[in-house]
Amino acid sequence: MVKHTATSVVTIERFIIEEERNHPEATGELSGILYDLGLAAKMIANKVRSAGLADILGATENENVQGEVQQRLDVLSNDIIVKAMDHGGRLCAMASEEEPGIIQIPDQFRCGKYCLMFDPLDGSSNIDVNVPVGTIFSVVRKITRGRHGELEDMLQPGRRQVAAGYVIYGSSTMMVYTTGQGVHGFTLDPSIGEFLLSHPNIRIPENGRYLSVNDSYEQLWSDGVRTVMRKYKGLDGDHKALSTRYVGSLVADFHRNLLGGGIFAYPANQKNPRGKLRLLYEANPLAFIVEQAGGAACDGTQRVLDVQPTELHQRTPLYIGSKNEVELAQRVLSQPAELVGA
Repeated sequence: MVKHTATSVVTIERFIIEEERNHPEATGELSGILYDLGLAAKMIANKVRSAGLADILGATENENVQGEVQQRLDVLSNDIIVKAMDHGGRLCAMASEEEPGIIQIPDQFRCGKYCLMFDPLDGSSNIDVNVPVGTIFSVVRKITRGRHGELEDMLQPGRRQVAAGYVIYGSSTMMVYTTGQGVHGFTLDPSIGEFLLSHPNIRIPENGRYLSVNDSYEQLWSDGVRTVMRKYKGLDGDHKALSTRYVGSLVADFHRNLLGGGIFAYPANQKNPRGKLRLLYEANPLAFIVEQAGGAACDGTQRVLDVQPTELHQRTPLYIGSKNEVELAQRVLSQPAELVGA
């Protein structure tokens, strides 16, 4: 990895190029995907900043494949990413949380050897009240032999990702990504329109400070999940109490915990027995990032990156963040029900 001094100004483009030099076999296609995603992020950031002035807040009359009412910015962000990515010749297909099926590359454009999966605007239901939102993305290599990407290409375990990242649109806009060589964060300088390296080699503390969970579902949790949450709060056993911090925007909660240490939990419950978060668009990319930063992610019983997807919009429970906190959840939830709390 190329080292930079604290006073050096490193753009995301320069950083990607220098990282690419460490891999002589690289074709530059993955780097190009990251450039294009950076451009899309700048365009979305501009729309998010001006949303209240440009009359693009609020919901549409449509629902996405998840049965959720689409926000106007969801649709706009989805279109921005598709149009930024479909003509570069690096992708063979895309999939979005907002669309029911695979997004194919138009016939007039060359197809590449990568697939992109993304959540265009995570937390968009909070945009009306000025809560930070984000974009999440995942890149895998094509494994089928045809020109276009197929469902089999998308349904690969998360451990096969070659890149993943997110962009958080908050008081500043940050892009955080990994290609399997550590996790690096870049902050957008609006005065020059460039993402600059601001958080090299991010490492998450092994022990958490924060617990991010929606307690309103407590009555729907299993006894095992209740036991885990009591331990996190210092009410059961000798575990140090974590401070509860819950924004309700996955990217915002994950970003805080990545930098400060903590765990985000969205357990299965009676209403959502398979969990609510999407494996391909949310859990897998964030799990790749957190593991590269020294953390962990599980679905309550197994490592998220080892889950074999069977559906494009598959849901999953998620416990993600500091390693010791995730291991506590997996240890408790792996016990037979009759031993929980014993």
